[in-house]
Amino acid sequence: MLWFQLDTRESKMAIAMTDAAKTRLREIFSAKPQAKALRVGLRGGGCSGYSYIFELDEGEATEQDKVFRFDELTLYVDKKSYFYLNGAELDFIDELMGKRFQFNNPNVASTCGCGESVAF
Repeated sequence: MLWFQLDTRESKMAIAMTDAAKTRLREIFSAKPQAKALRVGLRGGGCSGYSYIFELDEGEATEQDKVFRFDELTLYVDKKSYFYLNGAELDFIDELMGKRFQFNNPNVASTCGCGESVAF
């Protein structure tokens, strides 16, 4: 029997990113050159059970991370969060009521009224 080991830390297609998100991230990274990646994930809490996190990361990816590259931009996603983010699209919204990153996530079953937390 022949076995192959794949590097599961490097992924390209499971999370997508809109052009608006890429543009905003380029602006952020140019102002914070020490940042190596945007860390995205989920944290327990909020009305619906989980809240998204978006943090600049100055370190290297860990063994617990999946790494997504979009040209010169890098996302780190911990494996637990990846389970819920697989198939999602990261977007940047610039509206009258504010600017924010958000996920268009087909895995979400419901959101709270304020839009700050999700349930799966």
